[in-house]
Amino acid sequence: MVVKSVKTDSNIVVKRFYDSKVKPKSKTEEPGKYPYTRGIHPGMYRDRLWTMRQYTGFGTAEQTNNRFKYLLERGQTGLSMAFDLPTQIGYDADDPHAEGEVGKVGVSITSLKDMMKCFNGIPLDKVSTSMTINSTASTLLALYIATGAKQGVDSKQLRGTTQNDILKEYIARNTYIYPPRPSMRLIGDMIEYCSKKVPQWYPISISGYHMREAGCNAVQEVAFTLANAIEYIETCVDRGLKIDSFAPRLSFFFCCTSEFLEEIAKFRAARRIYAKILKDRFHAKDKRSIQLKFHVQTSGESLTAQQPDNNIVRVAVQSMAAVLGGCQSLHTNSKDEALALPTEAAVKIALRTQQIVGHESGITKTVDPLAGSYYVENLTDQIEAEANKYLKKIDRMGGSLVGIERGFFQSEIRQNAYRLKKEIDGGNRVIVGVNKFTDTTKEKPDIMKIDDSIQTQQMAHLKELRSTRDNTKTSHALEKMKSAAEKNENLMPFILDAVNNYATLGEISNTFREVFGIYQPKETF
Repeated sequence: MVVKSVKTDSNIVVKRFYDSKVKPKSKTEEPGKYPYTRGIHPGMYRDRLWTMRQYTGFGTAEQTNNRFKYLLERGQTGLSMAFDLPTQIGYDADDPHAEGEVGKVGVSITSLKDMMKCFNGIPLDKVSTSMTINSTASTLLALYIATGAKQGVDSKQLRGTTQNDILKEYIARNTYIYPPRPSMRLIGDMIEYCSKKVPQWYPISISGYHMREAGCNAVQEVAFTLANAIEYIETCVDRGLKIDSFAPRLSFFFCCTSEFLEEIAKFRAARRIYAKILKDRFHAKDKRSIQLKFHVQTSGESLTAQQPDNNIVRVAVQSMAAVLGGCQSLHTNSKDEALALPTEAAVKIALRTQQIVGHESGITKTVDPLAGSYYVENLTDQIEAEANKYLKKIDRMGGSLVGIERGFFQSEIRQNAYRLKKEIDGGNRVIVGVNKFTDTTKEKPDIMKIDDSIQTQQMAHLKELRSTRDNTKTSHALEKMKSAAEKNENLMPFILDAVNNYATLGEISNTFREVFGIYQPKETF
């Protein structure tokens, strides 16, 4: 009889069964203690559930404000803000580059007026906000700080996160503007500024999610994310920051796919590896510096346009894995996201999925419920070992920036994505409703559509803004910002001054384009 080789998504060979011969590294560990394999808090969800943070944003600021309030009224415990493509890559709604994209995949934000409308009636000292923004993160954070000030909320009271992970943009997501080194400078400026002026803010969320969605496996997701974290930490240390002055406010963002047990093991391994890096390599003393704090989003790539109701089940499985893995906040995807931005009804089901897992499943009653599972412990140890091999390889080549310039990450992800696609096309990897258990009937679910008139509305708002603001003050603020960019000053105070004088996102980005240039990637094969 031929014994079929069974492997996880990360190509780890799975034995027929596991027994007490497995000697897990975490056997004597306690939750809330170094190296945090079993969770960063002693009580975890017994003390408090994770933050339920649904990713939201579309159309105009007013439409997004209404969706925020809809979710908060239904029990969401944190906000997560999605921006349209022009906002992500630094173009105003009236720029020719923005044509056809305004408000489509997120909310259109061009000025302080838009940001104030987004949070109208939502007190920023009472809610935490995550912003999925990278190349223009410094501008969006400045807009948020300015909006808080307009509400009478001091920057020291603001809580939330800017994604701000530009390295993974060069690797997988591609919403970059400037070359890597000036982009890293902006990130260093934000981390330094927040450590002094916005102490409850997480200025960066180092993201494996997009690399995973682009095709890497669980081991690669951990290794590449932590390699990027090392690059950011070294950037801050090189400018003279003490590790414990900023590391407590570093956060992470991971994907959760449907390979249930491997995903749980992945999160446990990531915590352990990170704790050892911060303690042994960077000599962090504050335990908050050593703890890996992370947000999870269920896998958008795993959702199917065929039989979209199946996605509810996929998301439930993935959200349980994220919770069993010990996440600090969670976004659950909506069933219709393979077709369009989610409808209100679909968003409500996604939020209710989290609430059912948190309040009905019973898995929150004890910390790290799968600790001691022979298989989960074995996977945790194997993922740690394989991820560390990658980290050593990346270190030897000179770190993440060098790896990006050489195309190393991009090549690794493409190869794994190709392997997965071959498995699906060959029927060796079953996707229910796609290559097995298919239906001949075509479902026609209601989908959300974004009105093209939003661009016209935004262009009119911009015209009004430019005719009513004090353009002399705006120009002066932009000139001071440009001068600071040409030197080596922290840019955050100058960006904040510009947005307070109603400079637009595009004007700020174009000023930096003049100084820093535009990144043109090299073709890698």
